[in-house]
Amino acid sequence: MKLHELVAVNKKSRKRIGRGIGSGHGKTSTKGHKGQKARSGAKIPAFFEGGQMPLIRKLPKRGFTNIFKKEFTVLNLMQLERLELPEVVDTAFLVSTGLVTAKKEFKILAKGEFSKSATFRVKNISKSAAEKIEKAGGKVEIISE
Repeated sequence: MKLHELVAVNKKSRKRIGRGIGSGHGKTSTKGHKGQKARSGAKIPAFFEGGQMPLIRKLPKRGFTNIFKKEFTVLNLMQLERLELPEVVDTAFLVSTGLVTAKKEFKILAKGEFSKSATFRVKNISKSAAEKIEKAGGKVEIISE
């Protein structure tokens, strides 16, 4: 293929507005007659409803969000059962395994079976999880950091 053999793919010419009445896009330049959108600088937001009370303001406000709510990463005993646990399980160990992050608080819950004997030094643990750990021969120490 040579340069002179190339064929243009897009043969449709662009709409040239405001170039006289004979062009078909003259006079009002495709903007119609009068109205807000016919004026210069017409940029109307998508949510604008022509001065009518917007829908978002008509709907009632409901509920509220507690900005002081504590969110915990959930850590179940069945996840800990799969690991090789050291004698003392603390936050540093759990972060090193990748089950929890250092930035977010976590809570150990009792889902699943647990049979390993270890001492847990944690901040948050459910009563039933603590009972399962103690039943398996382990200890639970609540720290306050």
